[in-house]
Amino acid sequence: MQITGKFFAAAALLAGLGSTAAVSAAPSSADAALIKRGEYLAVAADCGACHRQTAEDGAPFAGGYAIDSPMGRIIASNITPSKQYGIGDYSEQQFADALRKGVAADGSNLYPAMPYTAYQGLTDEDIHALYSYFMLAVKPVDIAPDEHTDLSFPFNIRQIMWGWNLLYRSDKPFEKQPDLSEQLNRGKYLVDVLAHCSTCHTPRNMMMAEDSSQYLAGSPLGGWYAPNITPDSSGIGDWSQDDIVSYLKTGHLAGKAQAAGPMAEAVEHSFRYLGDDDLHAIAAWIQQIPAIKTPVATPSAQAAEPRDINQLVKGQGDQSSLADSSSTDGAELYNGACASCHGREGQGTADNFYPSLTKNSAVSGPTAQNLVMTIVDGIHRKSSDSDVGMPAFGQQLNDAQIAAVTHYVRQQFGNINEDISAEQVKTLRSGGEAPFIVRYVDYLIAAGVFIALLLLLLIVRLRKK
Repeated sequence: MQITGKFFAAAALLAGLGSTAAVSAAPSSADAALIKRGEYLAVAADCGACHRQTAEDGAPFAGGYAIDSPMGRIIASNITPSKQYGIGDYSEQQFADALRKGVAADGSNLYPAMPYTAYQGLTDEDIHALYSYFMLAVKPVDIAPDEHTDLSFPFNIRQIMWGWNLLYRSDKPFEKQPDLSEQLNRGKYLVDVLAHCSTCHTPRNMMMAEDSSQYLAGSPLGGWYAPNITPDSSGIGDWSQDDIVSYLKTGHLAGKAQAAGPMAEAVEHSFRYLGDDDLHAIAAWIQQIPAIKTPVATPSAQAAEPRDINQLVKGQGDQSSLADSSSTDGAELYNGACASCHGREGQGTADNFYPSLTKNSAVSGPTAQNLVMTIVDGIHRKSSDSDVGMPAFGQQLNDAQIAAVTHYVRQQFGNINEDISAEQVKTLRSGGEAPFIVRYVDYLIAAGVFIALLLLLLIVRLRKK
């Protein structure tokens, strides 16, 4: 992938770095179209969601956003064309290798929090458009993120990713399937490559690689749970194509689902900006993938006994009643924290601005974790039709109180009588249950050392013979 002289002329013009002759020449319509396409691809790939500064007015792509992984905090890097702190010195081939192979320009391995296992399918044309956009149209930000990636041993040794990549990275390019329509091929490319949906929605195996046999069947994601989005009744089998498109645009679907956490970020930074053709292509692809049945919450045989909230706290709910509250009565806490918006009967509002809790996937989900995390973190979502904000109660309520109100909401409005403990809430707030490789890393290291010693002894004995 060689960069043409025309590319350098346009780069000099837009970056203000070239000769007088170069600066005096306007970029051609072809160059402008290429940059515009690269910008769209960067949005579709959701680059801005992770590589943003955390401040409200932070510079785009300047890095600093923290991704809390089970191994520790991964800090997104500066990917502006800054030569000192960003990717300004990257050649197009080095840029391609970072996206497709997870290898930085200095040869160091990236962690798969940057979804190179999905981006490996990017076409040469899309790589070139993305490179053009980042080098020509993104403003260089000559600062480094305040924090640096800090993982526990041995995950802080980037060289170990070589073995993981050998097992789980594919270098096979994306190829259109001749038996699929143009729309389905486009949808597959968007879902599997650019939008990297399986990164969140596909379960992981013991080594934290995606389990392809459970493609898009739902997976824990920190404290959250990325739900099953296959066309099974336990997934989104009752959603129409228009339902999926509307949800991706707005982050909500009346009577079914509300985007929160990482999905709200994906709607805000990516999906709401995609064209209708691409959104329908995504929906069409998802609707025809193999349906995978996953566990669902079991409704109680007997409906929950109604609680008269009026006898607990008067009025429609007052969040100030939570101040210094030590109550672990779920109904009382619901009235103080939730009823003023969602109603005492969980009915929400007629315009769905405050959603119903009686028909809500967070309430009736297979686990309580999305409801817990919504209570803890709130909802902060900008979409194509509105800005949505639900306050976070993680500082006002302790783990036992969050467990109590979660149980009350699940039982009262979802008829799901499943206990949730304060300890479970604490685990979710700290990022969820640690995966196998993290829980047993010490044993795996010991086993590796033991095997290495056995091999060494075997070699010594063979040489003595």
